[in-house]
Amino acid sequence: MANERTGTGGVPLPAPPGAGWRPTGSGVFPHAARVDGRWWVLRLNDFPEHPLHTLFVDARHVADLDDVPSEWQRLENASAPALTGPERAEILDLMAGLGPYGAEYGTPCTGDWCSCEVLTDTWIREQAD
Repeated sequence: MANERTGTGGVPLPAPPGAGWRPTGSGVFPHAARVDGRWWVLRLNDFPEHPLHTLFVDARHVADLDDVPSEWQRLENASAPALTGPERAEILDLMAGLGPYGAEYGTPCTGDWCSCEVLTDTWIREQAD
């Protein structure tokens, strides 16, 4: 199982955004939070072939997570407002090219056993609310 408390290489995860997670309307990048002026974005991966989520902060890879840390509370916080259209566009622009697992390393997954090949920027935008 991927680290819950540390990112890649054992780097400690930043403080959790708590109730700041907001639905994005994107199935690939379903949750985002604005923390100290930076966008935290979770990518939903093709689990179990890849870790369940990948956390990015301003489009930089922070950690792969099989479980979201409990301190982050429930991501599906019904009281959190969804991102506005302009905010969603900002997130999708920020995350351009990072849909497939491994894209953050310059080696996007192209395996026959997962859905990564379909995760183009165009497809992601078309699927967003």
